[in-house]
Amino acid sequence: MTADDVLASVAASVAALRQGADGDWTAPAGDLAWTCWETAEHLADDRFYYAAHLGSEGYLGYLPFESAPRYPGSEPNTIRSDPAAGPEGLFAGLAAMAALLAAIVRVSPPTVRAEHTYGPADPEGAAAMGVLETVVHTYDVARGLGVSWTPDRAVCAGVLKRLMPEVERTDDAWADLLWACGRIALPGRPRRADWRWDNTPRRAEDAVREPHPWRNPRLTLTKSPTRGGWGTAAQHLGESLDFAGASRGVGQAPRRRVAR
Repeated sequence: MTADDVLASVAASVAALRQGADGDWTAPAGDLAWTCWETAEHLADDRFYYAAHLGSEGYLGYLPFESAPRYPGSEPNTIRSDPAAGPEGLFAGLAAMAALLAAIVRVSPPTVRAEHTYGPADPEGAAAMGVLETVVHTYDVARGLGVSWTPDRAVCAGVLKRLMPEVERTDDAWADLLWACGRIALPGRPRRADWRWDNTPRRAEDAVREPHPWRNPRLTLTKSPTRGGWGTAAQHLGESLDFAGASRGVGQAPRRRVAR
C-alpha cells in the first residue's frame, strides 16, 4: 500500500459522503455506537496518529496528545472538527489528515516503525491502516446517512494482503474486507465479533532494521518467538500496557468498544 492509495481512498470517501452532506450527522454510523460525525472525526484522528507515530519513532507508547470526547462517554479524539463549519469543514479535515499521512509515508524509510496496538507498523503498514480505516468507516457513515459507498476492490484486496492475509478470499475483495472487519456475514461464515489486523511487515527485507542513533534506548527491538513479529521488549513483556488509555485503529465491533 502506498501514499497514493491513502489519498485516492479519502478522495473517493469524501465524494461519497458529500452526497449525504445535508443528512443527519448525529445519527448512528451503521451499527456503531458512534454518530456519523464522531466516526468521521475518528477517521481524521487516526490518520493524524498514524502519521505522527511514523514521524516520532523511538517514543515509548502512544504520543501524549490530549483527546476529548464530543459527548460524555463517547470516543475521545485529538482531531475534532467545529460543527459550525458544517460537513464541508469536516471533509476538509479528512483530506488534510490524509495528506499529512501520505506525506509522512512518502518520506519515511521502510525501516521506520510506528507504534500501534496491533504491532509496530512500517510505512506501507501505516498506509494500509489508513486505507482500511477509510473504506470501512466510510461504509459505517454512509449507512448512517443513507448514501451509497463502494470502494475500489483492488484497494480492498491490497489491504487484506497487507494486514489480514489469513482471511479466506472470494472473488469480491470488498465483501471479504467487510467480513474481516466484523461488518457483515458471508455464506457459510457468520459475522465476526472479534477481529484484528497484523502489522507485521510482509517483505523479508523490511523485517530487518537498523536502529536510528536517536532511538529511545527503552525500545530495544525483539523478535517474538510466539507471535513471529518484531516489537518492543515492553510489548512482548506486557501486551496490556495502557498508553494514554487507548489504542488507535478501526477496531470497533458493532455496538461495542474494543482496542482501536
